[in-house]
Amino acid sequence: MTDYFHLNMDRDGLLSLSTLGLAHLGDGVYEVMVRSWLVLHGKAKAKDLHRATVQYVAAPAQAERFERIRLLLTGTEEDVFRRGRNTAPHSVPKAASRAQYQTATGLEALFGWLYLQGKTERLNELFSIMMEE
Repeated sequence: MTDYFHLNMDRDGLLSLSTLGLAHLGDGVYEVMVRSWLVLHGKAKAKDLHRATVQYVAAPAQAERFERIRLLLTGTEEDVFRRGRNTAPHSVPKAASRAQYQTATGLEALFGWLYLQGKTERLNELFSIMMEE
């Protein structure tokens, strides 16, 4: 049985995945981390949690917070981010510029890539820096 909470994919398996697949998974990983952060830090009342979550997971917010970790990425992490960022989007949300949306997609691809390798410590490190006040 596959343990979907403790994945540890090998390099060959990761290379066979689409960048949009990584971004799709990374979007979920990032959102779970934001939801956890909001609840643990008491940043919103229960009725406002969804609205607060959306503020943090929207492409403009992701792009802005990505700048806090850009210089901390390893060469391989930069490559994964760049690959995700350079994926041509099918559409761009009205609330985001094309550049913001592409940066958010790159970040999500990176988070998906780290998650699939079981690199939760690295995910926590990057996320913590992104969420610093």
